[in-house]
Amino acid sequence: MISIKDFEKLELKVGEIISVDDVPKADKLYKLEVDIGGKQITLIAGIKKNYEKDELIGKKIIVLTNLEPAMIKGIRSEGMLLAAVKNDDVSLLTVDKDIPIGSDVA
Repeated sequence: MISIKDFEKLELKVGEIISVDDVPKADKLYKLEVDIGGKQITLIAGIKKNYEKDELIGKKIIVLTNLEPAMIKGIRSEGMLLAAVKNDDVSLLTVDKDIPIGSDVA
């Protein structure tokens, strides 16, 4: 259990995927460039087996933006996308209306 104060520490934003690249020597990972509203960040995500590059470009996703950066396969990942996962199925969390990138998720 976490308190509401713990939850309030999470900075969740709507981001738009603007580019997708393969991560060398990684069969599950993509390198995503994501616009979170006036700022572009890099995310490394293990979604390659579930999504083609072209279906990700322009997709609005939910991003945890204040996660401590991590080096993954030599690339700095500056946040985490949110997804529902069951076994090998992955579904990105998205917005169902045309809401501006950078909007807060509450």
